[in-house]
Amino acid sequence: MDPAILVLAGRRSAVTDPLAAGAGVTHKAMVPVGGEAMVGRVLRIAADAFPSARLFVSVDAAGAVAGEPAVARLLAAGRLEIVEAQANIVDSVLAASRRTGFPLLITTADNVLMTPEGMRSICEAGASGDADALVMMAERREILAAHPDGQRRFYAFRGGAYSNCNLFWLGSDKALEATDSFRLGGQFAKHKRRAVKALGLTTLFLYVSRLLTLEGMFRHLSRRFGVRIQPLVTPDGRLAIDVDNERTFRVAEELLARGG
Repeated sequence: MDPAILVLAGRRSAVTDPLAAGAGVTHKAMVPVGGEAMVGRVLRIAADAFPSARLFVSVDAAGAVAGEPAVARLLAAGRLEIVEAQANIVDSVLAASRRTGFPLLITTADNVLMTPEGMRSICEAGASGDADALVMMAERREILAAHPDGQRRFYAFRGGAYSNCNLFWLGSDKALEATDSFRLGGQFAKHKRRAVKALGLTTLFLYVSRLLTLEGMFRHLSRRFGVRIQPLVTPDGRLAIDVDNERTFRVAEELLARGG
């Protein structure tokens, strides 16, 4: 069964994102990358990946994205629904999930290097496995092979360092029990207090001591939240490069100009 697909495109604060300001738009999701607004590109990729899937975009102002060509086309075709974003990521996902149902594939509008193959691979793994939720990750060497300036922060584990790909598969509403760890916005590599609150001191100690493998960390998270959360490591390092700032904007433009 094709998943519902949710693209998060809301603003994190009332302050205009620097990339959006530079492009003369209100929302970072509308910044053009490779000649196409980010939200339009990601929705187009999702539509290509699953031709019969229901698509949803979460945004705080529908008018900010409704005129984008891919958004307008998908709305006119009855394939896309705009849902109102909430104050934070968790509440946005919870609110949208009441409309989307499950299984649910979640990504972000700045995930412009995502591919149909990447989306299909996590859904196939979810459908064939026993996890309640999957998180796509990429290993540092694969990311840096895709572009040496593609990512600067990694989660270091025993056996390797990884970055997440902002791609999540939720098999049922049970998986929503784990999303509260992201209520403050996630980005644990940047904000250590968020990590303590979300993961607990024991798991955090094991992580910073590099006593856990990636899989071991997810086993600890599964026990903490009471749901089975598993990583899916992709060999495609591009998928862990999203557009956060001027540097990653230039990286994405360069990779898209190369043909991916």
